[in-house]
Amino acid sequence: YPVIYMHDAQNLFDNATSFVGEWGVDETLNNFYKKTGKSFIIVGVENGGAKRIEEYTPFKHPKYGGGKGAIYIDFLIKELKPYIDANYRTKTDAKNTAIIGSSLGGFISFYGGLKYPDVFGNIGALSTSFWFSDKIYDFAKKNGNLKNTKLYLLVGGKEGDSMVPDTKNMAKLLLQTGFPNQNIKTKVVANGKHTESFWKSEFLEVITFLYTIKQ
Repeated sequence: YPVIYMHDAQNLFDNATSFVGEWGVDETLNNFYKKTGKSFIIVGVENGGAKRIEEYTPFKHPKYGGGKGAIYIDFLIKELKPYIDANYRTKTDAKNTAIIGSSLGGFISFYGGLKYPDVFGNIGALSTSFWFSDKIYDFAKKNGNLKNTKLYLLVGGKEGDSMVPDTKNMAKLLLQTGFPNQNIKTKVVANGKHTESFWKSEFLEVITFLYTIKQ
């Protein structure tokens, strides 16, 4: 099966463990399977609570700190993925492996996917916190010329003043860097808010684009 690595696992499957509501990933994909016969393995990685900012940011912020995201991504690649591939019926190639997250989870998904395109061939960067560090733009310039990676950028119009322009600017930068136009989708939802319910409502569309599935 294709494998999707996701962050903030507390919010993916169960209202009881979520911060402000779940994504309903299991119900969404179960219904999708019934309609299409397409199946996925979801690997949800819980955030470290107070350590979440450190885990999901590869660069430091002068106010909020952080900056240990590279260690987290290396854990996914060197420890978690080998374990999953050894114990489950996975399709191990990059084309069948995705990394998806929202907010800072989108930030670290974007970073990890660009840094290791031979591992993560599909990136879901939802409501990405590009504001956290301008260094992400220099990183994208150096690593964005990817011919086989697929990227879905989602942002809501009610997520804050900089979110929409930041996302559009990043998409434009990647295209200028050489990222194929057909491999990137940027979606702006006018009424979208920075909430689990927003990401839940858009999750299936993210999957169908990244894995080129016609509904």
